[in-house]
Amino acid sequence: MRQLYLRSRSLKRLFSVSIGRRAKGEEEEEEAEVKEETVISQPPQKPSWRCFSFEEIHQATNGFHRDNLVGRGGYAEVYKGVLGDGQTIAVKKLTSASTDEQREKEFLTELGTVGHVKHPNVSALLGCCIDKDLHLVFEFSSLGSVSSNLHDENSPPMAWKLRHKIAVGTARGLHYLHKGCQRRIIHRDIKASNILLTNNFEPQISDFGLARWLPSEWTHRAIAPIEGTFGCLAPEYFMHGIVDEKTDVFAFGVFLLELISGKKPVDGYHKSLLSWAKPYLNDGTIHMLVDPRLGEDYDGGQLKRLTFIASLCIRATATWRPLMSEVLDLIEDGEMLPDSWKMPEEEEEEEEFWGFDDLDEYDSDNLDECDTPSSSFSST
Repeated sequence: MRQLYLRSRSLKRLFSVSIGRRAKGEEEEEEAEVKEETVISQPPQKPSWRCFSFEEIHQATNGFHRDNLVGRGGYAEVYKGVLGDGQTIAVKKLTSASTDEQREKEFLTELGTVGHVKHPNVSALLGCCIDKDLHLVFEFSSLGSVSSNLHDENSPPMAWKLRHKIAVGTARGLHYLHKGCQRRIIHRDIKASNILLTNNFEPQISDFGLARWLPSEWTHRAIAPIEGTFGCLAPEYFMHGIVDEKTDVFAFGVFLLELISGKKPVDGYHKSLLSWAKPYLNDGTIHMLVDPRLGEDYDGGQLKRLTFIASLCIRATATWRPLMSEVLDLIEDGEMLPDSWKMPEEEEEEEEFWGFDDLDEYDSDNLDECDTPSSSFSST
């Protein structure tokens, strides 16, 4: 009876999600949603996703066979599957939570976040399944994640042209989440393993398990517990749990440095990419940041532009980081004016670089290592 009650409640909440509402677990979120709905002038578009039967996804994944397991994160497992019409899918199965209610909340939160998202640089939701368990169904990315391609020691190094294309596409996708959606979406876990690649190497932002939305009248929100990935967390989030668009901007700056250098945000010795990169950014020897596997095969102008953007994004003080609209303008060949981004001398003196030399000393109960496989929808 308990399971039937939960499932009945899920169906009611799913119906509310399908007409444009979000599931909320906290009173402040529910109150904010009411306020947000009063300022939305246009009704939400009908979602394009559909409900799958358990039999469909069970058959597609060969009974969730371990051979089809392609990703695992803190809250979910992802299985590759093939539907009866031949379409390849990724089935995200929620696996862990403290209670059934909490797991249901996490499922509906992600569904409500990504359900109405539609952009070439964001992973497309195909549907969901609430029979017997909770599943989200996405398009499958056969080329895997940026992380798997960038750090595969058995493959040739990723070409500079491709790295630049990925940087531009990811910036477009993140700008869409912040400014193009009906509601502002903060991803909270931008990293190479959560950026998937289509057949033509177009990047797509995936895994919205930690994503949150911000009402238009909010400048930021505080979130607990702090979750995410070591080496990619903005100082204000790590220290105080405060998130807004600038939280993602910081992580995007780390992502740019990873693309340029071929180094992970945190290496096997728990050393920070930011700590390593900062001296080269400061003294202008940016050629030292380039992945040595590329040799001289990179575009110097593009390198100058990407490192300039990265240096702005990883500033410890959120106020002095650019918005993604400004990042997108710069990355798409907008005019670079270093003087316009120069901080006052007193701010520069107080600016502390966010880069741990030894991450072992910090509590990592709710944080992932940067090279931990995520619950992405790929063949990694």
